[in-house]
Amino acid sequence: MTMRLERLAVAHLDAVEALEAAGQVHPRKRATLARALADDTLEVWGAWRDAALLGHAVLAWLPFEAELQAITVAPHVRRQGVAGMLLAHLVARARQGGAERLLLEVRASNAPALALYRQYGFDEDGCRHGYYPPVETRGGEREAAVLMSTSLKAQAVD
Repeated sequence: MTMRLERLAVAHLDAVEALEAAGQVHPRKRATLARALADDTLEVWGAWRDAALLGHAVLAWLPFEAELQAITVAPHVRRQGVAGMLLAHLVARARQGGAERLLLEVRASNAPALALYRQYGFDEDGCRHGYYPPVETRGGEREAAVLMSTSLKAQAVD
């Protein structure tokens, strides 16, 4: 599957909103997405095949760190490398931007995402119990967020 990455802008709002609706249990509201696309402290990157937005990821810049705020992939292309391509790009962007660490949080039940993050060198830093809103199909209880990070500093060579 040939994909291209592109930094998204407000002009991509309709495509991002449609992807959120298809790919998220709790999609973000249009106004929230519009603010993210216009925010100078965020980078929103999209993975495209032809004119179809297959996935997007949000990188937030913090003092000395960066945070992966979201990765959303269209259900019909999951497990085809879209999330990995986006994650690799955001790790590289954070490193290029001088961040010392890249942080993220993920639902404790999201085993595919946890495996992907571990593959890219993320370690578990902690847990926020009862953080995520309930998903009706899982009994209606709030769910824990697993906190993860990876160091982006160059390793010293002896």
